[in-house]
Order: sequence, then C-alpha cells, then structure tokens
Amino acid sequence: MKILLSNDDGVHALGIKVLYQELEKSFDVSVVAPDRNCSGASNSLTLLNPLRAQKIENGFISVNGTPTDSVHLGISQLVVDADLVVAGINKGANLGDDTLYSGTVAAATEGRHMGMPAVAVSLVGPHEKHYQTAAVVAAKVIQRLKTHPLPADQILNINVPDIPLSALKGIKVTRLGHRHKAESMQKMQDPWQRDIFWYGLLGEELDGGEGTDFHAVANNYASVTPLTVDMTAHRSIEPMKQWLSELDL
Repeated sequence: MKILLSNDDGVHALGIKVLYQELEKSFDVSVVAPDRNCSGASNSLTLLNPLRAQKIENGFISVNGTPTDSVHLGISQLVVDADLVVAGINKGANLGDDTLYSGTVAAATEGRHMGMPAVAVSLVGPHEKHYQTAAVVAAKVIQRLKTHPLPADQILNINVPDIPLSALKGIKVTRLGHRHKAESMQKMQDPWQRDIFWYGLLGEELDGGEGTDFHAVANNYASVTPLTVDMTAHRSIEPMKQWLSELDL
C-alpha cells in the first residue's frame, strides 16, 4: 500500500515525523505537507498565489500552501498511484465541533474528494508527549483497512489520548460530541497601544457522554469516528420539498 502523508502542523512537526517512522515499517510512504503551521485552516485553498513544492533534507516535500493544497498537489502532481491519504499526527484534539475547523481533518477530506480513502490522526492532551501511541494505533487501523475498506463517502477521524501505549485501554468507535460555544475573543493592545484580538479558549463539552469521542478519550480509549464527506441533510429533503412546493413563484 502506498500512503500520502500530510498534516496541518507543518512539514517540520514532530507528529508527522513519528507517524512517518511508524508507517514506513509496513507501507510505502511519501510526505507532502505545508511549510508552516496551518492549524485551523479547514478546507481552505490557495487560489490567488502559485504553489511551490520543495524537497527538504529528510526527503519530505514542503508546500507553501494549506493542508488541502498539499494533499491536492500531492495526489495530482507529486505522488504516483497513492492508495491512501493519512493526515497527522495532529498536536492536539480534533474532537466534536473541532473537526469543522481542523486542517488535519480537511487534509483527509481532500484525499477523499480526490478519490482516495483517508484517515486523520490526532493526539489529545495538554502537553502532547506520546506521539508513538497515536502512531501505533493509526498503523493498526490502517492495516485493517486492507480487508475492511471505507465506504466511498467516509473518512476516519482518530483521536488518541496522550498516554503510554501500555496505558491505553483499547479502541472505541464513536460519534462526534459537541462543545459549548468558545469563549469570547480577547481584546488586548500591542506595544504601540493598538487593539489586537485573540480567539478565546475552547468551550467545555456540552455533549460528551458515553458513545462520544470526548468520552472515549477521557477514559483512555482511542476514538475512531467515521465521518461522512457528503454534508447533505438527507432527512430534510422530503419535508423541504413539501413546504417549498407551496411557494407562489
């Protein structure tokens, strides 16, 4: 199996290096990733400037764009016949509502948009020390995908608690939880007394009970959540047909 590996923390991040080292034991792995940290970039594309790809000392390819750019460029121009896209290991959680903003999840989503099965991997904890735990979990899940392929409209979102592998209780299949809204932006002044603004802290779990990704990770399980790429609210189509049919146009 040939893997295209990317991330949103940047091509020099520790997480992508550890995951590469684990995956290359069993797979043919090529790395194409942003040249800088792009956390929170979601599915953004670079449309008004040219993209440049440069091979760095360790053989990874650095792209002056977003995670989505990196995967799109990797599949279409740089990596021949990839079988799977893997994004990570992200420094920090991609749980619940975080997935909407995550560049890591977006990199995986772009892989699926480009016709590749895809997996996103994140390490959850305040200090992010045990990248090897997440790498081993990811490798084991990817091995299983050989015999249990993903549906065409889905990716896997894996979150692993930041604990030693020996302390991990197992893997749970979960749904996304939900957070309270984030705290308000913080207004401050720069050294010239001009106003600047920082995003506030993430909200606490609003829906983090058993069965959610929040609950699994909090209880020392790796969380694997299948995410659908098709964002259509299918159950709303028929009711909407009814009330829209009554419009007088």
